[in-house]
Amino acid sequence: MEVDLRPPRHPVEPRAIRWWTARALVWVLPPVLVLALLAALIPPARPWLLATLLLVAVPGLGYTLCMPRQRYRIHRWEITEEAVYAASGWLWRTWRVAPMSRIQTVDTVRGPLQQVFGLSGVKVTTASAAGSIRIQGLDRHQATDLVEHLTARAQAVPGDAT
Repeated sequence: MEVDLRPPRHPVEPRAIRWWTARALVWVLPPVLVLALLAALIPPARPWLLATLLLVAVPGLGYTLCMPRQRYRIHRWEITEEAVYAASGWLWRTWRVAPMSRIQTVDTVRGPLQQVFGLSGVKVTTASAAGSIRIQGLDRHQATDLVEHLTARAQAVPGDAT
């Protein structure tokens, strides 16, 4: 069986942009708020704290505004009869292809923020030292259907993953 090596075709859900933005804010906002509060409460340290606040807030704002859209542009996935394709990343890009015959398990992954946005991820564990393939930012119903399809397809294909 020959696998057609090409980039995957399907984008993730557009709601993934909001999910990635919220996830970035979870990491960026707490230190910014703590530094702002400390600057308000400790006047003698205000210049140092405001300088530190700027050093944290400016890159954090850039990350929060740019990363989700860049990630959405890059994240792609596709399932064919022969393989699972996934492209991900935003600075470091990853493109993975796993033949159906190498699939061992297929899982649905839904964190708390993903649930808020109605999203889910699919984790495809393969017989590979490189680890699993993750497709994130899918609609939760689409992810469930994808897991069912991949599970059935992987069972139907003889291979060396069992």
